[in-house]
Amino acid sequence: MNSAEIKKFLESIRETDIEEIEFEAGDASVYLKKSEVMKKTVPEAPKKAAEKSPIVPIKSTMVGTFHSSPAHDRPPFVVEGNHVEVGQKIGTIVAMRINKDILATTKGKVVEVKVKDGQSVEYGQELFLVDTSDIV
Repeated sequence: MNSAEIKKFLESIRETDIEEIEFEAGDASVYLKKSEVMKKTVPEAPKKAAEKSPIVPIKSTMVGTFHSSPAHDRPPFVVEGNHVEVGQKIGTIVAMRINKDILATTKGKVVEVKVKDGQSVEYGQELFLVDTSDIV
């Protein structure tokens, strides 16, 4: 790949939610990972309606394999009973060597982890249940 091709490739993924990618073409390869500085926004917390339950699901944003920790020999990002803040990394989904961080979309206490490490997940599948009733 020449520099123009790399620049075009970077521009094409800049506005996506891809955070990490490895690309190979012939004998050339490129590995890219967005830094925290490059990330534009954190998902917004869902708006509460008066009749809504204080238990809020955090759902998968893509199809792939769920990972609860950064490595097999490391503790999980969160477990049941942990308190989470909006934007906190609580898991990762990997698909086709693309890693996508799962960020808490609400503040509260994790009351259930609905998937296991290494489990395949679907888009929109509930991964965590968070109790938001103690939010002050």
